[in-house]
Amino acid sequence: MSAPRTARGAAAARRCGRVLLLAALACAPVALIAAGQARAADPASADDAVAAERVPLAARGLLIAIAAAGERLLAVGDRGIIVFSEDRGRSWTQAEYVPSRALLTGVCFLDSQHGVAVGHDEVILTTADAGRTWKLTHDAPQALRPLLDVWCGAGGRVIAVGAYSTYLVSDDSGASWREVKFTPAAAPATAARAGGAHGAAPAAAGAPAGDEAGGGYHLNRIVAAGAGRLYIAGEAGHLYASDDGGATWRTLASPYEGSFFGVLPLPGEAVLAFGLRGHLYRSGDAGASWQPIETGTIAMLTGAASFDTGAVAIVGLSGVVLLSRDGGHSFALLQQADRGGLSAVVPAGEDRLAVVGEGGARLIGLAGTRAVARSAAR
Repeated sequence: MSAPRTARGAAAARRCGRVLLLAALACAPVALIAAGQARAADPASADDAVAAERVPLAARGLLIAIAAAGERLLAVGDRGIIVFSEDRGRSWTQAEYVPSRALLTGVCFLDSQHGVAVGHDEVILTTADAGRTWKLTHDAPQALRPLLDVWCGAGGRVIAVGAYSTYLVSDDSGASWREVKFTPAAAPATAARAGGAHGAAPAAAGAPAGDEAGGGYHLNRIVAAGAGRLYIAGEAGHLYASDDGGATWRTLASPYEGSFFGVLPLPGEAVLAFGLRGHLYRSGDAGASWQPIETGTIAMLTGAASFDTGAVAIVGLSGVVLLSRDGGHSFALLQQADRGGLSAVVPAGEDRLAVVGEGGARLIGLAGTRAVARSAAR
């Protein structure tokens, strides 16, 4: 392996996006790279030789992302493990066939049957049977650019994002892919910014996208806000928005110089952004300005979901669950007793969360919870 390639892999190990969930999580893709090189040398062995193993208690292992496919829930994680639930998270079944053992980091569905999962080695998988079986439609193990999230839109449009501003687009529900250079317009130099919570200094607006490996900033999360608007949360305080379904992007003024691991659009123009050391911000104007919200934790915040009732839940490391019942203006800290790291969350009822993380998939009930609410910092 050449020195530049080795340096790039080392950089990926230090700064890999959402998969910072565990220090031992194979965020450094050394073992995955070796497997990818062997697969490239012998393409005929690619399918069955690297298919995810069927394992007991698959839903108890490391899971990174979760999504709804109609009434079914589906989660993805370590070594190509994919599990699904037909009863809103009470029980889980492992997928019958997944042609990859890569760490899977993101999943989305175009409808109740058709979905896309992404992960390390630039692996992209598609399903046409609600997650029971999967097909490999893209991988690039030598690129050393793990994919970190994926968004499924209307008309078969799918966008996968990842390390070094990797940005892949499909217009046929994930069957084929093309790489697009991610070149967002710079943030307005005069954009209003809130001071960072916990004493953080604000990041510079319109900072050049680049790092020591020569690529762009890691794109950690991509989410939709409706009417063609998308948001991306990135490393080093970078936030981006698109108003045309991802055809063009603009950099938002950021309230924080540390990495963001998620964005959650709320009704109207409201949006939350969250990331390292418990940092959480709310914007009421689609990211033009931001206000910090006290969280009562310095744990990394990794995933969020909103309820039809207006409630909002955010999860993170150390068993952190933040709950808002006022549209994301203030949050109560619900520290889970086991303090296990949580990576992603979806609603599983009016007062129940389905979460995934280092302990696999489980339900967290919210009815009757008691905690002290914390509001926007003044």
